[in-house]
Amino acid sequence: MAKRPILILPDERLRAIAEPIDKIDDEVKQLAKDMLETMYDAPGIGLAAPQIGELRRIVVMDLAKEGETPEPIVMVNPEILKYSDETVVTEEGCLSIPELYYDVERPAEITVRYTDLDGKVTERDAGDRLAICIQHEIDHLDGVLYIDYLSRLKRDRVLKKFQKAERLSKKAS
Repeated sequence: MAKRPILILPDERLRAIAEPIDKIDDEVKQLAKDMLETMYDAPGIGLAAPQIGELRRIVVMDLAKEGETPEPIVMVNPEILKYSDETVVTEEGCLSIPELYYDVERPAEITVRYTDLDGKVTERDAGDRLAICIQHEIDHLDGVLYIDYLSRLKRDRVLKKFQKAERLSKKAS
């Protein structure tokens, strides 16, 4: 396994739409392992392939809390089939937008279909944190970031902060 660098806003690859994965092969399984290692190291509870520069439709998650047994989930070509009418507002953060957390409103429950690493197509109902995490990670596959759900003023403030940080880091190097 190999830990990969996580792309940080304003990297334009975070806005790209990821390509479907045609078959589950050793390369895809290795990518999933790398993504899990990267996510655990960060540490985070979810990671989408575009966040490490791989524009492919695969996400990994693990909502186990510290001290609990890890329960990694790998979803290849995930798609949300159903959203609940009920919504919840939760605080979200993102490994590609470090150290910032904002309240985001999303559907409380979803049904998702995906392929696992054994090639089995699975449908799964999700609620609570899992539903939020799945929606957040699938958004990454479509070039959407959680800050896109904020007011324009807040979103612009976040973008300016990261654009300035990028300019300063380029000057320093």
